[in-house]
Amino acid sequence: MPKNTIDLGGVVVATTLAFKEDPSAPAGLAVDYDRYAEHVDWLMTNGCRGIGPNGSLGEYSSLTDEERRRVVQVAVEAVGGRGVVIAGVHGIGWHQSVRWAEAAAEDGADAVLLLPPTIYRASRAEVLEHYRRVDAVGLPIMAYNNPIDTKVDLTPDLLAEMSAELDNLVAVKEFSGDVRRVIEIHDTTDLDVIAGADDLLFESLVAGARGWFAGYPNAFPHEAVELYELVQQGDVSAALELYRELVPVFRWDSRTEFVQAIKLSIDLAGCSYGGPTRPPRGPLSPEHEELVRRDTARALAFLASRTPTVAQPA
Repeated sequence: MPKNTIDLGGVVVATTLAFKEDPSAPAGLAVDYDRYAEHVDWLMTNGCRGIGPNGSLGEYSSLTDEERRRVVQVAVEAVGGRGVVIAGVHGIGWHQSVRWAEAAAEDGADAVLLLPPTIYRASRAEVLEHYRRVDAVGLPIMAYNNPIDTKVDLTPDLLAEMSAELDNLVAVKEFSGDVRRVIEIHDTTDLDVIAGADDLLFESLVAGARGWFAGYPNAFPHEAVELYELVQQGDVSAALELYRELVPVFRWDSRTEFVQAIKLSIDLAGCSYGGPTRPPRGPLSPEHEELVRRDTARALAFLASRTPTVAQPA
């Protein structure tokens, strides 16, 4: 049976999720679907390839089942066929991930993003079974390798075994922090490698990553698309100049406080809405807030001083 396919070239944004005060909602914060739809539309208008709802950045683990499904529906509606919607279907076990994948298919998502079993450190056989079960749903799968959080490393040899068996496994979001993986995965599998860590974006693209499943483009989508396009066009020096100024704030994407940091940067950039996080995430400490403000201000000052190097895609 031939492999499922999907074009993952470009910037797919793992979207933040807006909340609003509501005493009747969990922790007094209800999902603000209107603001979320506006944010998705703004990202697509700025040239992004697509949207990734219900990732870690979207605080999926803090959502009710009803909220989690509605987020995907709103994302699909807001994208409106202008790009791809890759829904996070992470779960403690495959029985949960299969249910979320089936719902994503019903609600019009184009593909799913899938961690190994969360919380539990699964064995190799359990990881294979997890992906095998979701593969049967039929949507293209982007595996998510985040051994920092899951304690499970989707190594190139494991990915090769998964790729050989699973018809719908098409890509891996690489967040191990080891940029050497990009070439090794290309050499041993037929998967697209997708840059997963914003602060390894340039290095990953130069090594051959197909796309970017991104966090900080929530705050800087126009410039993120420009950076991606510069590398694709071979203008590495211009890309590196832009990357050097953005990478200090991009580094927050790889820190524990990444959700709070990116939401604050969105608010500081002023073109969309970040807002508060839902527990267990609380506000940034004063020290961290000061650092995020400093790094965001540096990026904004640089961007205000320059003329884009490359025309944006239509």
